Amino acid sequence: MAEFALIACVGFFVVVSILLVLFYIVSIFNGLISLKNNIDKSWANIDVVLKQRSDLIPNLVETVKGYAKYEKGVLEDLTKLRTAMMSATGPSEKARANDALSASLKSIFAVAENYPKLQANENFLKLQEQLTAMENQIADRREFYNDSVVLYNTRIASIPDSFAASMLGMQPKEYFKATEDEKKLVEVKIEN
Repeated sequence: MAEFALIACVGFFVVVSILLVLFYIVSIFNGLISLKNNIDKSWANIDVVLKQRSDLIPNLVETVKGYAKYEKGVLEDLTKLRTAMMSATGPSEKARANDALSASLKSIFAVAENYPKLQANENFLKLQEQLTAMENQIADRREFYNDSVVLYNTRIASIPDSFAASMLGMQPKEYFKATEDEKKLVEVKIEN
């Protein structure tokens, strides 16, 4: 009878241990999936604002075109960069296209300084305000995306999560990084 109780007790301990291990593995899996989904969501949030900004650019080009007839090259560049932004895929490609587009927008606003009537145009001012707000939103969402990536990449590289991540084929995610051009100091020239 004592042997039967001992076997039952050991069996119970083994079953409970197996259930605890399974529960732990499931919780690791669910945590990793949650982090991966958070990255996907934050990337989609960036894409939404990039799309909204791209949708405003044709209006900006048309508004500027009416006043700055001699700035055709700047407007054509902006249009090409918008197209490149729309077709870019992945964080690094989107980051490069985003940075180039942002620089082009800055040059449009700099060109506008040479056209007082354009600067006074209500439509231009509204577009400029909206685009500036969207640049800030992109920066905020970019930061959230990168925070999500660092959490995910840390978890899949840490023991014991790394074992589950490798079994599931989870790979580190790419950051939405600033390009080398974006890191350079901006040169400001003041004309007298």
